[in-house]
Amino acid sequence: MTSKEIRQEFLDFFEEKRHLIVPSAPIVLKDDPTLMFSNSGMTQFKDYFLGYRTPKNRRIADTQKCLRVSGKHNDLDDVGRDTYHHTMFEMLGSWSFGDYFKKEAIAWAWELLIDRYKVSPEDIYVTIFEGDISENLEKDEEAFGFWKAHVSEDRILLGNKKDNFWEMGESGPCGPCSEIHIDLRSETEKQRILGKDLVNKDHPQVLEIWNLVFMEFNRKSDGTLEKLPTRHVDTGMGFERLCMALQGKESTYDSDIFSPLIERVERISGKRYTAKLEDEKDIAMRVVVDHIRAVTFAIADGQLPSNNGAGYVIRRILRRAVSYAYRFLGTDQPFFYKLVEVLKNQMGSFFPELISQKKLIIEVIKEEEVAFFKTIAHGLVRVEKLISDTLKRGGDILAGKDIFELYDTYGFPDDLTRILAEEKGLTLDISSFEQEQKKAKERSKGAAQSKVYDWVVLKDAPEKFVGYDVLSIKTQITRYRKMESKEGVLYQIVLENTPFYPEGGGQIGDTGYIVPLERGQGRDRVQVLDTKKENGLIISSVKTLPENPGAVFFAEVDENRRLATQKNHSVTHLLHEALRNILGDHVEQKGSYVGPDYLRFDFSHFSKLTDEETERIENDVNEKIKENIPLKESRHVPIKQALDSGVRALFGEKYGDFVRLIEFGLSRELCGGTHVQNTGEIGHFKILSENSVAAGIRRIEAISGNAYNAYVENIEQQFIKASVLLKSKDLTRAIKKLLEENKKLSSEIEILKKEKVKSEVLSWKSDFIDKGNKKLLVKKTSMDVESIKDVVFQLKRGVSGAVIIIFSKKNDKPFISVGVSDDLVSVYQAVNVVNELAAEIRGGGGGNAGFAAAGGKYLEGIEKAYQKALEL
Repeated sequence: MTSKEIRQEFLDFFEEKRHLIVPSAPIVLKDDPTLMFSNSGMTQFKDYFLGYRTPKNRRIADTQKCLRVSGKHNDLDDVGRDTYHHTMFEMLGSWSFGDYFKKEAIAWAWELLIDRYKVSPEDIYVTIFEGDISENLEKDEEAFGFWKAHVSEDRILLGNKKDNFWEMGESGPCGPCSEIHIDLRSETEKQRILGKDLVNKDHPQVLEIWNLVFMEFNRKSDGTLEKLPTRHVDTGMGFERLCMALQGKESTYDSDIFSPLIERVERISGKRYTAKLEDEKDIAMRVVVDHIRAVTFAIADGQLPSNNGAGYVIRRILRRAVSYAYRFLGTDQPFFYKLVEVLKNQMGSFFPELISQKKLIIEVIKEEEVAFFKTIAHGLVRVEKLISDTLKRGGDILAGKDIFELYDTYGFPDDLTRILAEEKGLTLDISSFEQEQKKAKERSKGAAQSKVYDWVVLKDAPEKFVGYDVLSIKTQITRYRKMESKEGVLYQIVLENTPFYPEGGGQIGDTGYIVPLERGQGRDRVQVLDTKKENGLIISSVKTLPENPGAVFFAEVDENRRLATQKNHSVTHLLHEALRNILGDHVEQKGSYVGPDYLRFDFSHFSKLTDEETERIENDVNEKIKENIPLKESRHVPIKQALDSGVRALFGEKYGDFVRLIEFGLSRELCGGTHVQNTGEIGHFKILSENSVAAGIRRIEAISGNAYNAYVENIEQQFIKASVLLKSKDLTRAIKKLLEENKKLSSEIEILKKEKVKSEVLSWKSDFIDKGNKKLLVKKTSMDVESIKDVVFQLKRGVSGAVIIIFSKKNDKPFISVGVSDDLVSVYQAVNVVNELAAEIRGGGGGNAGFAAAGGKYLEGIEKAYQKALEL
């Protein structure tokens, strides 16, 4: 069976078992503060397990795009070095939400594997939970009994809590699980060692392929377990491992999921893949074909590479692939982007985002590759200096701190540093490097670490958002919990009826107050600091709890802040429409920020906007504002109906079965944010800036409403001040006159500078110090950098056997210029001299053998550098 057939057979099977087949959620998460990426099949269903939402069907199945590259589930370092670990993988999953339980889950897993996929029963072993005395948990006799109907008892193995008790996290739903393992070894090997002795022993051909999780407990924040009111089933089968098994391969990379990608890498690199585990070339190919999937799907779902958060993880994966190829496949030019076409052809029919986003994905990856090759080039210079300095000191070990700085600050791969060092007979202080890595991780972890307590439920009632219609309402707190972090203690509250809009769709969360309805029910109003959505719950943060949390309150949104925010949100819709009208239908929204002070809008476009385009876009939006177009809002629209009507949906967004449609004339978008009642409320729109944020992605920052009024008022004040300073109301004429005078004065200054240079050259010629048959000049001066360079070059030409070192200040920062006469460059190189001295001013420089310059941060270091120069 091909991989496409294997995937479809799974979905068809569970559809026959009355499961609703749902599409994969985006790989990038936007509504879960605990995760950056979907790392398991159940991620998109967490709110069902937690009881915050009711599923549309009690039986569901899908294939979910997953990424395991950070946190507890991190397979990144294993990728390429074995036959089955991956960063991005598909999880074939089936779920029962309070419907069937162990009996059916076990029977159907057996039926699919044995009857449909034709796996030999002799190759199957299963594990069940053996129990845990410390948790007062008994052996899973129920699962044991159901498995006996299908396999002999000697193939049912007991597993400990680590392997056979599945937990969502430190708290939340959990329960015993039953793993299905497959033995893919040859008959000879099976005779030599029984498969059951290799289960969960990390053998590459005795693998877990399916995990059946039986959720029947809830782990509380204090570590104790309580029974769930409703039992659930969550099963997950690794698609790549399943294809390896069914296609009779020894590695997932040998299956038809990866073989077309490997063939393309072979053609690009001119090297042959031999499937060896220890061969660095083969490891590099496995890393490349794995990582292209992770990067491609992340970009398709809206996550661009960047320097922080999820974007940093994607950039790190991309650079890891390019680094491996550079070192072991000899690719010194961008190539990674060429694999996107192969991946699209393989998986585009099932994941259409690969087709629609192909051009953007290719452009982003290619630009990232170009930037990384520049990083490598710059890093090579730094590594060579580090090696040179170490050898000069008579050392033979590169310090871990320096290696980590290259890796962390400049993005230079530590493996490449090792290779370059070993070529010069040096070793790396790996222990110190790993300590620096550990410190950095602990700093990052410490900054984000917080303790979340269990919810205290006050009222068992459904929560409802009413903020589209009212900004204040009588309500009650249904639940609250405490949170502790480095910033202090916060409380999170959930209201039965909440007017507070939770952060989402680019719009920031509401702030405001909750006020006791009756006097005597506690202290005065409590400030709401922020509102977010987590697993379907709208959660507002407060610094202190009301004295009586069970009282009736009046919840009040900060009206001015909300109105300013929704003006900016509505104008992003008008802006999106204007961009498409003026630039073309290729424009798609790629991100936004909507707050009360300004808006930010990212969109796909491959060139900088011209002044004319910017003006046309601005005018188009302002015309729509003047037309006073009324808002047409449609709630609870079936998603299919909305999409069939031609409304735009954003890639990377997760939509439910019913959506909200926002229309301002021809602008029609799916949106959950808050908006003005008519465009006239916006007032005016002004673009402040437009620039690039990634390959093929442009960003507009703009203002509207009161922020625009403040902007105009500020310009008027500047005009008045400038008029007073220039003593003229005709600013254009006054500035033109000023520029002409400045030009004349600049010319006179240049003449004076040249005379100063001529004077200094004559004066300094007599200040050289004889150093044997060489001459050394070391000076401090207040001259500007360009004049210094002119002096140095004149002295180089006029004095043979000379080394010239000049210290100066530039914008209150130290600066060093070094010149070496042509007859000495074989002995002294200016670039080496300047870098040695620059260490004293905490800087760095560049140049060539004849002339080099360096700037620094430590002005006080000039004196030490000066003394060091005299001793050359």
